Amino acid sequence: MRFKGLDLNLLVALDALMTERNLTAAARTINLSQPAMSAAVARLRTYFHDDLFTMIGRELVPTPRAERLAPAVREALLHIQISIISWDPFCPAQSDRRFRIILSDYAALVFFEKVVERAAREAPAVSFELLPLADNYDDCLRRGDADFLIFPELFMSRTHPRARLFDETLVCVGCRSNKQLSERLTLEEYMSMGHVAVKFGNTRTPSIEEWYLLEHGFKRHIEVVVQGFSMIPSMLSGTDRIATMPLRLVKYFAKTIPLRIVELPLPLPTFTQAVQWPALHNGDQASLWMREVLFQEASRIISPRRAKGRPRRS
Repeated sequence: MRFKGLDLNLLVALDALMTERNLTAAARTINLSQPAMSAAVARLRTYFHDDLFTMIGRELVPTPRAERLAPAVREALLHIQISIISWDPFCPAQSDRRFRIILSDYAALVFFEKVVERAAREAPAVSFELLPLADNYDDCLRRGDADFLIFPELFMSRTHPRARLFDETLVCVGCRSNKQLSERLTLEEYMSMGHVAVKFGNTRTPSIEEWYLLEHGFKRHIEVVVQGFSMIPSMLSGTDRIATMPLRLVKYFAKTIPLRIVELPLPLPTFTQAVQWPALHNGDQASLWMREVLFQEASRIISPRRAKGRPRRS
């Protein structure tokens, strides 16, 4: 089909090339032979009067013209998919939909595993791809590369719709043998001790407590930096280091790792874990079903403020 002289099938090829950055891989994703994909590239170059891609090694590097075209092409294809192709009612029991979720290891362990268990019962052919926290997660939603983002609401943009899931509180944690970690930890002690901290993604985005401390002019003595919360407990074991972690995750690990939990000596606020999805998916039946599952499972999580009061020494 042509629209003002442009074969619209070429937009599918362009989108695949921008995603894969490899001719063979892009051809495979849209079921074209490599010669057919090469012909599509030639036709795209002719139509747009631009090379669009240059070859560096085995990678296709887009030109500035291709970079400008990519968001509009992806958005147009998503509109077609959601508004025209995906109009059938969604039946969880019969669907083989794959949901791509951006989330931290914390959210995966204390929350999303319950979602996976439920989906296995109600929608056995539905699958999930859990993606690491990306530096450009907002772009991932816009491009349709992810169906959902589960993250602290504080860090979410206003570009896409979002909704609250549950609240979480932060505590100080150390090895049970850490004699320096007193039950009534003072701010001076907290700041002087060695810390294990989390930083996410290639830009080393700090976790929520580091953001709060920096905002208020505090600087901890960080001895170990890890990629995710789940790596913290092993870095505390047998040392006098401490860390700041979500209470639910600490309790998750305290079942198998000897940890000491104490209240933080500074007023870190309770934070809200939320879910965000692409604006284009607002009316998508599969997305609506998944959202309802997320909301229902989140409603079963007890608020940390009601979970036996203050964290106690363990």
